[in-house]
Amino acid sequence: MPHVDITMIPGRNDAEKQDIARKVQEFLAGELGIEERFVSVSIEDVPLEAWNAHMEGMKGKKMFVEP
Repeated sequence: MPHVDITMIPGRNDAEKQDIARKVQEFLAGELGIEERFVSVSIEDVPLEAWNAHMEGMKGKKMFVEP
């Protein structure tokens, strides 16, 4: 069961985040050929002033797409 964790700067309301999460869920389920109910998505807001420190903390993770 895949989980997608999205980190972004604040500025989107819960309805917008829900829409983004549903679209990611739908896309990933389609690409993997699984039911949407098996895909979870979370969204975390990180203030802009803390962004660089947050990204430094992710250096140990394997990123397939980097900014």
